[in-house]
Amino acid sequence: MEKRLITLLLLLGGSIMMFAQNLTISGLITDENSEPLPFATISVQGTTEGTLSDVDGKYTISVAASETLTLVFSYTGYAPQEILVAGRSVIDVQMKSSTLLDDVIVVGYGNSSVKELTGATSQVDGENVEKMNLSRMDQALQGQIAGVSINTNSGSPGGSSNIRIRGLSTFGDNDPLILVDGVVYDSEGLNALNPSDIKSINVLKDATAGIYGVRAANGVIIIETKNGSLNSKPTVEYSGYYGIQQTAKKLDLLNAEEYAVIKNETFAFSGQPLPFPNTALGVGTDWQDSIFQNAPVQSHNISLSGGTSNTRYSLGWGYFNQDGIVGGEKANFERYNARVNLSTDLSEKLTLNSVFLFSNDTRKGLPENGIGSVLYNTINAFPTDPIRTPDGNYSYLEEVSDIINPVAQIENTFNSSIASKFVGKEELVYSFNDRFSFTNRFNYNYANVNSKVFSPLVWYGPGKFANTAVNADLESPLVEIADSVFLERGAAVFEDRSTFTDLNFESFVNYDETFNAIHRVKGTAGISIFQRSGESLNGTAFNIPNNSVEFADISANTAEGGFLNNVGSFEYMERLLSAFLRAEYSYDYKYLVSVILRRDGSSKFGPNNRYGFFPTVSAGWLLSEESFYNVSKIDYFKIRLSYGVSGNDQIPNFAYRALLNGEGVYVFDDLITIGTAIGRGSNPDLKWETTRQFNAGLDLTVFGNLDITTNYFVKNTFDLLFQPDISGILGTYGPGGFPPVVNAGDVTNRGFELELGYRTDIWNDFTAAISYNLTTIHNEVTSVPEGVDFLPGVGFSVGGNIATRFEEGFPIGYFHGFETAGIFQTQEEIDAHPVEQEGAQPGDFIFVDQNGDGVINFSDDSDKKQIGSPIPDFTMGLTLSFDYKAFDLSANVYAALGQEILRNFERLQPYANQLGYVIDRWTGPGSTNEHPRVTTESTRNNVFSDYYVEDGSFVRLRNIQLGYTLPEIALGKLNVETFRIYVSANNLVTLTRYQGFDPDVGSGSVLASGVDFGLYPQARTVMGGVNLKF
Repeated sequence: MEKRLITLLLLLGGSIMMFAQNLTISGLITDENSEPLPFATISVQGTTEGTLSDVDGKYTISVAASETLTLVFSYTGYAPQEILVAGRSVIDVQMKSSTLLDDVIVVGYGNSSVKELTGATSQVDGENVEKMNLSRMDQALQGQIAGVSINTNSGSPGGSSNIRIRGLSTFGDNDPLILVDGVVYDSEGLNALNPSDIKSINVLKDATAGIYGVRAANGVIIIETKNGSLNSKPTVEYSGYYGIQQTAKKLDLLNAEEYAVIKNETFAFSGQPLPFPNTALGVGTDWQDSIFQNAPVQSHNISLSGGTSNTRYSLGWGYFNQDGIVGGEKANFERYNARVNLSTDLSEKLTLNSVFLFSNDTRKGLPENGIGSVLYNTINAFPTDPIRTPDGNYSYLEEVSDIINPVAQIENTFNSSIASKFVGKEELVYSFNDRFSFTNRFNYNYANVNSKVFSPLVWYGPGKFANTAVNADLESPLVEIADSVFLERGAAVFEDRSTFTDLNFESFVNYDETFNAIHRVKGTAGISIFQRSGESLNGTAFNIPNNSVEFADISANTAEGGFLNNVGSFEYMERLLSAFLRAEYSYDYKYLVSVILRRDGSSKFGPNNRYGFFPTVSAGWLLSEESFYNVSKIDYFKIRLSYGVSGNDQIPNFAYRALLNGEGVYVFDDLITIGTAIGRGSNPDLKWETTRQFNAGLDLTVFGNLDITTNYFVKNTFDLLFQPDISGILGTYGPGGFPPVVNAGDVTNRGFELELGYRTDIWNDFTAAISYNLTTIHNEVTSVPEGVDFLPGVGFSVGGNIATRFEEGFPIGYFHGFETAGIFQTQEEIDAHPVEQEGAQPGDFIFVDQNGDGVINFSDDSDKKQIGSPIPDFTMGLTLSFDYKAFDLSANVYAALGQEILRNFERLQPYANQLGYVIDRWTGPGSTNEHPRVTTESTRNNVFSDYYVEDGSFVRLRNIQLGYTLPEIALGKLNVETFRIYVSANNLVTLTRYQGFDPDVGSGSVLASGVDFGLYPQARTVMGGVNLKF
């Protein structure tokens, strides 16, 4: 009996002890306005246990009791809170919005809070990118970050942009290094990236980007895609929009009657017969109306995200389709995207992160942004000629050989490319403890690109440069392949298949330890092995059956014997081997120091200079943490300094080697033999371009809600990579020969950046957020290759003078020409003029004598000067956001001030159409002092001068959007968590004095920036969209 009683007491005691060790905790989670937060995460610190709050913000969790039991409460957009339970059964939590200082920034092989940063780094939230409703991520970045300039190379669907971080630094490739989830992405490939998949964009602007070494000279852009979170329910989101695009501007061109009057006067000045006996021709043909059209654009995206106790997942699918405002379906861009982002805790210490991105995009294009493009022909086409003649054929515009009917040009253009891209990452992270982790990851980026160009037999009129047929009957031209042996050269097709593969293995450790609560040490060390390869096979075949695109395939060609057909190919491989180290120390979170060392070895350079060493040091001082600091209105005050060295190896592969790709002529046995000779010369001493950058910055928070960031930087780039003309003694002057690549030339950029961010609750249910940024950059070439005065750039008009230069003492690509000082009004004024100007007549320009010798020299550069620069003095961005109850309104404004644009789209021929300014031409003494006379005579009015360079400053409303989120009560039983509808407009208003289609003029070449050949403009788009969350 006694034993049974003891046993019963032991069991009862054990049960009481077990009961005492289990604790049920409940409570309510609310925001700063005491509104409940649904689906907030509650987790037990140091374990995988956790739960979510319900739709009313309430939660209940059962846990094992202990003295150190701590719950972690987290919610997107709010600072996490760690709360010691201390035996309590009810814990209510009011979450607080996370501040800028708590934001986590990806800095390369690790993370850092804004408070800890010592470098110049900026971040853009993915929502701000997605909201712009643009096809490319880089276009959405315009105006969002100080120091980052985005210029549009083409507004056509799928068109590219230039990304420039802190100015132009090199004669060659100025693109920054772009990483998507750690995978190297080239800027040309950004068409494949869906903006809706982006979680955040971090931009490393100063020398702290040196953790990426030789690829960091132009800055680094780090893109993170969306991911899931632990212990969260599955969430399905849909976003989509449909819109109509149209041209934002049409040029002020002469109509038929104005054209006839002007052309009659032009010929009369030269004593020639008048071409238009009757000038009452009315409006005539509006070629712009025939080319521009309204075009649809649409986008649809679906995502699924969530997480279990040990897995986070996020999946996405997207579709985008855009027709062109010029060409419609013939300038179409279509893209399919898929994304998988998984993170799994294989154990308490081992995590597997997997990312897979797939895209398939198809682009059709037209000739654009050059002499002979569709818009170039549209601008210069004669309004007195119809689109079609009475017999139904396209008109020929016969008077000028290099202007063709643009409508016929579109109909006879067949260009397309299909690109499939596979991008992925497999990453294993082993955390030894909270302080030490080891990461190994393998990245891959594979692209398969197939392109096809069909060139049918066409006849645009007698003597036209673009004719491929002999006559209007579309007869094939004959090609003599041997004495009296002729073959037909009919319709042709060009096909190309290229593959590009990037493979990257990286292994690194991260260490983070705090000693005695005030000494924090962080470290990163690792290696990187990068390999890029590419190969291509292409071919051209003639005599495509029926002159039809339906048979446009090499296999269908009927070229006799295949003699005219040809093939081409290329293959390359490059490697980069790197080791890197970053050490960081902070004392009491007030004094911050960071040191970066990186060593790179590149296959692009010879054995004499294959390896480069790139150090960086940066420091920060949190003045506001000092005990003596007592400025109450400035809550946060940090000073930053950085200096470092980075490199640039963006040159052709094996540029240090000589190539036998030249043509040589040899005599063997008294016979002339065509053979091979040295093409490009060798340079075994070829080395890296090196950029040394200094940055000084301030970070302030004023009145608790105004964040201010300023940076002053000096960025010097040395040993630029060139191929300047050299002496023929070297032996590379023959056909197919090129000079060697050499290091010569230096460039400096210095400037100032300002970023402001302000957010406030104006009153209940009404919040406002404003962000503003400003950048000013001074760019200057500080040296050029020895023995070279300047490097020539783009020519003016057809066969005109060189208009842009790379020259010491001037900005890269500045405009170099004559300065005008009005119009000669009379012959007496010409005779009395102190400067001799050969051939001048009343109505001609007065040119300025720059060298003071009393003569205008048109045969050399002695009277030319800098007449403009495509680099703006200031760029600015302004973003406004307002929320009132269920309504939201946002707007994005971008401005570029102080830039000039070369108006290079006018064909300076007597019959070519002209802009409306010619109506105010000089017609006699006192009529005008701005626009010269019109004549067919040879004059100096068409030489390159400041008359053709315009102020390209502009302010543009990039995006405005008004949305409404339906209240929960309206959703009823639809099982929809969020339902938002909106209307949006892009490029709604542009304020500018520039006469061209679009003042945002970019180019793939640094010496063609700001040169407008008839840029395909960015469309004005009005859209309606919806956001759903289930």
